[in-house]
Amino acid sequence: MVLFNVSRVETTPFGDQKPGTSGLRKKVKVFKQPNYLQNFVQSTFNALTPQNVRGATLVVSGDGRYFSKDAIQAKADYSMLCCSQPAQVIFPYSLKGLGTLIIFISVTLTILCEDTSTSCWKNLLSLSFNSMASVIITKMAAGNGLRRVWVGQNGLLSTPAVSAVIRERVGVDVSNRLVFGSKATGAFILTASHNPGGPNEDFGIKYNMENGGPAPEGITDKIYENTKTIKEYLTADLPDVHPSSLPSYVDITTIGVTSFSGSEGQFDVEVFDSASDYIKLMKSIFDFESIRKLLSSPKFTFCYDALHGVAGAYAKRIFVEELGAQESSLLNCVPKEDFGGGHPDPNLTYAKELVARMGLGKSNSEVEPPEFGAAADGDADRNMVLGKRFFVTPSDSVAIIAANAVEAIPYFSAGLKGVARSMPTSAALDVVAKNLNLKFFEVPTGWKFFGNLMDAGLCSVCGEESFGTGSDHIREKDGIWAVLAWLSILAYKNRENLGGGKLVTVEDIVRNHWATYGRHYYTRYDYENVDAGAAKELMACLVKLQSSLTEVNEIVSGIQSDVSKVVHADEFEYKDPVDGSISKHQGIRYLFEDGSRLVFRLSGTGSEGATIRLYIEQYEKDPSKTGRDSQDALAPLVAVALGLSKMQEFTGRSAPTVIT
Repeated sequence: MVLFNVSRVETTPFGDQKPGTSGLRKKVKVFKQPNYLQNFVQSTFNALTPQNVRGATLVVSGDGRYFSKDAIQAKADYSMLCCSQPAQVIFPYSLKGLGTLIIFISVTLTILCEDTSTSCWKNLLSLSFNSMASVIITKMAAGNGLRRVWVGQNGLLSTPAVSAVIRERVGVDVSNRLVFGSKATGAFILTASHNPGGPNEDFGIKYNMENGGPAPEGITDKIYENTKTIKEYLTADLPDVHPSSLPSYVDITTIGVTSFSGSEGQFDVEVFDSASDYIKLMKSIFDFESIRKLLSSPKFTFCYDALHGVAGAYAKRIFVEELGAQESSLLNCVPKEDFGGGHPDPNLTYAKELVARMGLGKSNSEVEPPEFGAAADGDADRNMVLGKRFFVTPSDSVAIIAANAVEAIPYFSAGLKGVARSMPTSAALDVVAKNLNLKFFEVPTGWKFFGNLMDAGLCSVCGEESFGTGSDHIREKDGIWAVLAWLSILAYKNRENLGGGKLVTVEDIVRNHWATYGRHYYTRYDYENVDAGAAKELMACLVKLQSSLTEVNEIVSGIQSDVSKVVHADEFEYKDPVDGSISKHQGIRYLFEDGSRLVFRLSGTGSEGATIRLYIEQYEKDPSKTGRDSQDALAPLVAVALGLSKMQEFTGRSAPTVIT
């Protein structure tokens, strides 16, 4: 067996490694810089407690997005790999540590090559950086004292599945054939989520904690401080070797355990079915039989678009094999490094094919749209829900799921502990919570803020306006979970109708919800890749303006005389009810007398420039007035928001990049 040594490699800090809402996201060219990834990984290890590093269990995952051949920084000589058989990327392992390394590498490291062909070497050299980053992080984790690896078969795992496995999965100790019972203490997830992929696009990395959720601000702040002072990183040396010279190596296409040994003992790498654990969890939450009956009914039609993200690896297993949907109902379900050249963001702008099929786009097709449609993002944690010629806003979606969860979803049959939403999300969930006498929480944007509430038993269902919905079954938002929740509600509402009678549709459910709880007209304007300086200046002016509501209302009435008065304006600040931590500067709010809201935020999920998000909301209780077009109903408030912020003056944009 091959032994590996640990090295200390000198490095210098980068000045731009402050994690955003969902980790560190930059253009591929930024991550290509020597030591850029290593610095961030080592800074993260240094921010954790020793028990969460040495002797601990770590998960490493990615969504398979593209990085170029220049990112290959591992020391193995890949040019020597034989092309007469599948080329294998060899995992480097240090046996110096006492810990356990659990790594889920969500990219395919095995590349099928034809003997000595040009395409072989082209494929070999175009490995995504998820592959190479996984190798780099594996070496660094080994160097920092971890030593057990779990690998998802074929390397494809969604972010929700990673969270589930951190919380649930155990492996097998092949040395004594006993169940290995330790739980993961954290994860590196290699993803930029809904951001585009490709050589000129985005890459990202974030750290998740032992509860399966994103690192809280206390940890991400430490990581950032460490990136500013880092001088060295630890890594395990891997000699330049040919695969055939090793007595054993890992083929991640084959389920099984590969054992290594060294001066300090045995080291095992387990390759496992990447979908089975997640499917098992979903079956424990939902009534698959009732959903299967719905999908088998000739009255109900279904469509799911993975946008060429990792959700495609789960779609066939769940919707077709488990629930009986037709395979033709799946769109873009082959995962690709560049997401098929598209933008894997499930909204009305980027999910064009699904939108057209559902009858919402400008299509001349005479084919009747499906009754239900849904889309996922790159790492499958986001979702968009559509009915036939009908769009469900994410804010309404989480409210409707919460309102129907106890009746329609077995997991919640004993009742909800509480509900929560992000601050920019509409107040539709607030009204449900009040009517059902549920605990309610309003948190900053970022799924990590829901984690403390869930861990404390205060929250069962939560959501964000940015197409994120989930529950306390894991600590990440979960796109497929949201789709199954909607299918469960539809199955429950139609339990007596599948044989005969009119089908209760998505639109029926939403309109009945509005009739019961009122409607929150809602829209979001995104201004992407705005000059960062101009964006900060715009936000500073909005904060300064808040000092005088008299001046604010004079400006508002000058723009639109028929809107309500502004009665409160602030920067949202959150005090966590569990640990008392305070998060400041979480968005600028203007609250109106009639319950309307304007919210301005700088997004933390972009890779360059700045993204300004403008949220506009108006509440309507009168059932006779809940059927208006959303953009028409909100037009006066939109005019106020654009004028109050001087959006065009600061950004030079006459229109937003995306309207949702």
